[in-house]
Amino acid sequence: MSLNTQTPVQLLTSVTKFIFGKSLPPQLLISTVRTSWSTLWLLMMSQLAPSDPSGSYTRPTSQFLKPKLSNLNQMSLHLYAALPCPWAHRTLIVRALKGLEHVVPVSIASPGLDGSWVFKENENGIPGRDKTGQERDRLMPTRDKVSGVGTVREVYKMRKGGYDGRCTVPMLWDVVNKEVVCNESYDIIELLNSGFNDVARCPDLDLCPVELKGKIEEWNGVIYPNINNGVYRCGFAQSQEAYDTAVNELFSALDKVDDHLKGSRYLCGDKLTLADVCLFTTLIRFDLVYNVMFKCTKKKVVEYPSLHGYMRDIYQIPGVAETCNLEAMMDGYYKFLFPLNPGNIRPIMPTGSHHETLLQSHNRESLSTSQQSEQVLVS
Repeated sequence: MSLNTQTPVQLLTSVTKFIFGKSLPPQLLISTVRTSWSTLWLLMMSQLAPSDPSGSYTRPTSQFLKPKLSNLNQMSLHLYAALPCPWAHRTLIVRALKGLEHVVPVSIASPGLDGSWVFKENENGIPGRDKTGQERDRLMPTRDKVSGVGTVREVYKMRKGGYDGRCTVPMLWDVVNKEVVCNESYDIIELLNSGFNDVARCPDLDLCPVELKGKIEEWNGVIYPNINNGVYRCGFAQSQEAYDTAVNELFSALDKVDDHLKGSRYLCGDKLTLADVCLFTTLIRFDLVYNVMFKCTKKKVVEYPSLHGYMRDIYQIPGVAETCNLEAMMDGYYKFLFPLNPGNIRPIMPTGSHHETLLQSHNRESLSTSQQSEQVLVS
């Protein structure tokens, strides 16, 4: 094979065989490459995942917070989301549970090679089908349904005065005024839960009832720093000490939640709340991605009987599974987070995360106090 017909990988292989023969590269070359890669890795990580002096990941704050309901035109809002992103997934679930698909349309971006969010049609060309051709009703990547631009960054830049900050999803966009309404996920799900009841298909569903607000905030105080953000603190740690701290706090929190769920169907009792939604979007990605790629290796969710059953319980709520594109979740991490997976090789999906496994019986309805009361009356 001539050199000009070889691929870059084949050409590199030919050159190294010519130089080194069958022996390993010299130690000097290995140490030089290792030092160079470590330096470049730290440089890339400093942009991807800002850290404090100890090497601990520090999540940047969102720039557009808590929209005022009085200033919103319900019928002019558009949601931008992405399937791999757990923060965006929160908004897709609450939108589905409240029955707001007809009120808040969505454009779904995909990860780009440069770390940005880009728009592209479903690569399979058939909505609702995965790469194997299996038909299943679920969300897929879309074009930008509002302006037809190619990236989420271009949408942000259309706001008055432009924008040069982080262009994240989820993001709620005012189509008429061309303005970012909010890009903080929790603020968006609070708005979707309570701000559209006059037009929602499920107005009676309240994921943050007043009587449970204190408990919800208490659980959020455990879940967000230690689990939601905790997996990222593990994966993006830039020192051994930072990783050790993050991974210990992560699994202490998971142990605490699993122990609580042994006697409670949901975090706050019989009612699904926003706290459950926030926990679920991390759990559904845990064995798929975080256990392997983010080094959260002490245990898998499938090894926690209560947590795995709880995750299946929520997955089986009508409307939730359709928001869970499991293949897109894996692709979004393994094929695009280059500093953590330079080879872009996606591992096989664990059996415990298969759609069919997630549909298996969980029997958690027996933990409901109403169900227990019925059993007492029958006996």
